[in-house]
Amino acid sequence: MRDRPKQIADYALIGDGETAALVWRDATIEWLCMPRFDSEACFAALLGDEENGCWRMAPLEPVTETSRRYLGDSLILETVVRTDSGEVAIIDFMPPRGEAPDIVRLVECREGALSMRSDLALRFDYGQLHPLVRRQGDARVVAMAGPDGIVIDSDMAIEFEDRRFTSQFTLRKGESHWFVLTWFASHKKLPEPVDPELALRQTQHFWDDWVSRIDYRGGYRQEVIRSLITLKALIHEPTGGIVAAPTASLPERLGGKRNWDYRFCWLRDSTMSLLALLQAGLTAEARSWLFWLRRAVGGEPIDLRPFYTVGGDRRVQEWEAHWLPGFAQSRPVRFGNAAIEQLQLDSYGDVIGTLAAAARHGIEQNGDGDALVCLLADALEDKWEQPDAGIWESRGPPLHHVYSKAMAWLAFHEAAKWFDGRDDDRSSRYRGLAGKVHAQVLDRGFDVDLNSFVGAYGCTHLDAACLRLPAIGFLPADDPRIAGTIAAIERELMRDGVVRRYRTEEMQDGVGGDEGGFFAASFWLVDALVLQGRRREGQAMFEQLCGLANDLGLFSEEVDGAMLLGNFPQALSHLSLVSAAMSLGRAGGPAQESGKRGAGA
Repeated sequence: MRDRPKQIADYALIGDGETAALVWRDATIEWLCMPRFDSEACFAALLGDEENGCWRMAPLEPVTETSRRYLGDSLILETVVRTDSGEVAIIDFMPPRGEAPDIVRLVECREGALSMRSDLALRFDYGQLHPLVRRQGDARVVAMAGPDGIVIDSDMAIEFEDRRFTSQFTLRKGESHWFVLTWFASHKKLPEPVDPELALRQTQHFWDDWVSRIDYRGGYRQEVIRSLITLKALIHEPTGGIVAAPTASLPERLGGKRNWDYRFCWLRDSTMSLLALLQAGLTAEARSWLFWLRRAVGGEPIDLRPFYTVGGDRRVQEWEAHWLPGFAQSRPVRFGNAAIEQLQLDSYGDVIGTLAAAARHGIEQNGDGDALVCLLADALEDKWEQPDAGIWESRGPPLHHVYSKAMAWLAFHEAAKWFDGRDDDRSSRYRGLAGKVHAQVLDRGFDVDLNSFVGAYGCTHLDAACLRLPAIGFLPADDPRIAGTIAAIERELMRDGVVRRYRTEEMQDGVGGDEGGFFAASFWLVDALVLQGRRREGQAMFEQLCGLANDLGLFSEEVDGAMLLGNFPQALSHLSLVSAAMSLGRAGGPAQESGKRGAGA
């Protein structure tokens, strides 16, 4: 099977609401962090090789063909492997049981007879630490490294050789075997064994029940449901936080250095996340996300970070794993993310906008909404005239980013409406600030010669984030300045039908190197086209974008031609797909709802 270089599109996702794993096309699990999305990886072959940790399940003879699918609307992955001697199905899933996370692997012979081998290499600390091992009988093995413990159970003998857990067996038609890997805190007692057949039934029931709660009647149902399932898998069930992706350091350009850790919860996604979940009828997930947001940003003095951990931590150190060669030799391999220390003014608009949207939808309030909006708006009053790193987290010199200022307008605009009729003095002050920001952006952020809003004051480069201006209500979609901006982005930032965030050769972002087209920005253009009344063009673009997903309907962050790039799967890409589908269906999608705010002060 490994007859060509790795492709990000070759991976599948399985998850349980606490963490997730990536499975390659041949049923090798190559990425797994336990017990949380942002924990250290115990399988890191995704960013290295088999010696950095993976779990192979394969026939002993050459494979002639493989295929894969999710079983119905679930995250239960079936990989069918064929040889000259027969056919087996490998069924991988993670039961969302709310206890220690598990991976269950069932191997079933469908035709003929095959000799198989399970080869599991556990490597803690991102692929460099071998565990200590002890037996608990022939079919139960325990591995420990520091705080982490792993139990491997099976219905057959497990050997330990050459620092790998192996089992070799032969299956005939109708026969099956199973394996279960369970994490536990090494200072606690061993977990009870998992019944794999019962776990399969319970996991299928979980997904059937959850999907039945989705209230979506628009077009492109298959794409929307798969995107919502993917988003559900990226929600950390204990806290409600939504990670941007379950992976780190998948490259935005093969061989390049734009490699970042996305296993955290970004505020920029908050309003779109809330509205997409609410409008799909997923009120429990929306409420959990809102309460995570309130806990994460709460505290005085307010000091918003661009993102937080799933637990709400605000200190994350960025570092490089020198022992990992990176996906397709793309170095450096980074964990943590230094962007947490940046000033990103758009975060204030995201958070206040999310609180306001939640209030409009009647989500239960904790009674601290007034205080939180005050703290946020007052902190922004002192900061909005500063340059910042912008939504794209530039590591170059801070600039007065147009989208950041527009989101500052949104923050003051929503804060003024929040207190309207209850604290008129405060409302009037925020309304005045909104008007001041709005006027400044129109004066300094729009280039008459380009007939477009630009990326930053005094610059002439374009920024795809400006596609969001009509969606947030900064100006109506039919305003000539918005029309000019959309036309300029279509002309200058589109390549192969996909929108780039900006032209990297024009940006001094402190990193350098090229990147692919950005899926989220491309779906934002679909939203903008719909808001302009260009629905047919938006629909054609939406369908073209959907065709760029991998065979399981999963999207990464970026794409170059047909090659998926960046961390995978990407929550913002799937969120933006859901928003665009709702807009196309005229179902009051997130972009349309946001656009009703109205412009100006």
